[in-house]
Amino acid sequence: MPREIIKTDQAPAAIGAYSQAVKVGNTVYLSGQIPLDPKTMQLVEGDMEAQIRRVFDNLAAVARASGGSLADTVKLNVFLTDLGHFALLNQIMAEYFQEPYPARAAIGVAALPRGAQVEMDAILALSA
Repeated sequence: MPREIIKTDQAPAAIGAYSQAVKVGNTVYLSGQIPLDPKTMQLVEGDMEAQIRRVFDNLAAVARASGGSLADTVKLNVFLTDLGHFALLNQIMAEYFQEPYPARAAIGVAALPRGAQVEMDAILALSA
């Protein structure tokens, strides 16, 4: 099955040997996003809430570029350097997603690229 590489300047450019997303059929695999501002490629200023919102905004931009939206998310992986932010993550996620919510994993990690405190990746299932 042919693969389509998804790229948008509305989300941070890839900072390594990967694509922002890859679309295969009606499935889109979004690479991990950290809270980089797509214009400056620097971590966003502010607290954990600002970081989580920037990551969701980055994922939403890549989803749009693929022809979908966050509403098409079937699986979300969240990586946090401090699981103490889990409740805040849930609160903000409820603003970006509506029921039925996607499947999700939240994993505590020791460190993330560029000193970020949160990273997320996702899988979308687009309508035919």
